[in-house]
Amino acid sequence: MSHDDVYPASLQCGDCPIRHRAVCARCEANELDELESVKYYRSFEAGQTVVWSGDQMDFVASVVSGIATLTQTLEDGRTQMVGLLLPSDFVGRPGRERAAYNITATTDILMCCFRRKPFEEMMDRTPHIAQRLLQMTLDELDAAREWMLLLGRKTAREKIASLLSIVARRDASIRHRGGGNSLTFDLPLTREAMADYLGLTLETVSRQISALKRDGVIALEGKRHVTVPDMERLLLEAGDDSDGGLLT
Repeated sequence: MSHDDVYPASLQCGDCPIRHRAVCARCEANELDELESVKYYRSFEAGQTVVWSGDQMDFVASVVSGIATLTQTLEDGRTQMVGLLLPSDFVGRPGRERAAYNITATTDILMCCFRRKPFEEMMDRTPHIAQRLLQMTLDELDAAREWMLLLGRKTAREKIASLLSIVARRDASIRHRGGGNSLTFDLPLTREAMADYLGLTLETVSRQISALKRDGVIALEGKRHVTVPDMERLLLEAGDDSDGGLLT
């Protein structure tokens, strides 16, 4: 596995774009100082493997920017995607030395990493970190259940709308864009990647995106810049309730 360790001189905890959502969200100033002593950054290029299932993991991390996938390889060589890692999502498990899934960068990603052993020790004496990690773990469980529903029961149109709504809501949360029902974001996934993740053909993805655009559910500038005029309508197209708020 190859990777680059980077130390962005301008990226301090107070300026971090995921600060309010990451595992350190509830930390006080002195706790952030302690995390700084075990923190470093890693960047991975699109398509690069972050870690293979079964690999020894000497770190845990938060995704600062970009998207990665969690996949499991079956005995016959087939690969099944089991989830997405979006900005502020947590990578690795305290108390677990080996990776449970393959993690692959879908786009260029930046991760804020913590050496695993010191992080585990800090968890034991820092309730703010342990409580936040528990909350994130429960959120991840909800996301996994949502992904199971998406792959197993939804139509192609609902799958596309669901993926768009997931990315839109996370982008809005990271950028503190609330209070309105219209959202604009840059889709970080190619249509080929969307097809792979959703178990659809490229033609089906393109056809459904065109249909959502034609029906006014989304507007596109180029292939990646997406505007959702009415988020509630997109959620309805995804087969989801719209009463849970935009920023979950």
